[in-house]
Amino acid sequence: MDKVRKEALQVTKEIVVKFIETQRISPSNIGEVFPSIYGVVLRTLVEDGVADSEDEKA
Repeated sequence: MDKVRKEALQVTKEIVVKFIETQRISPSNIGEVFPSIYGVVLRTLVEDGVADSEDEKA
């Protein structure tokens, strides 16, 4: 697993835990919610990483 995916997984875990603590989601539906949150986090990290790389080249 590459660094970006590990980071996305960690961030997603933290978000899901916060959502459970604030009762926004329940532990019974993590299977439905986790993949969509992970996808958003991963896309955000990848897009941000691409933008940062382009800024460094300029």
